Amino acid sequence: MLTDEARAERLLALTGLTPEALRGGLGDRAVLAAVLEFLAGHEADLVAAAIALDLPPEEISSSARALAA
Repeated sequence: MLTDEARAERLLALTGLTPEALRGGLGDRAVLAAVLEFLAGHEADLVAAAIALDLPPEEISSSARALAA
């Protein structure tokens, strides 16, 4: 996912995360919610992540909603 430089830059810009915060916060609910919300908000990114993770896009979207609650 983050090997695409444009996508990585957009993720950081829209979430306000830094690369360090992203790496260090992978177990943090707020960081996970921000990343999943980013994916759920951009269909092309959502589909790319779903393919990479071998998951239906709906599962990523529902996880984003669950973490945001």
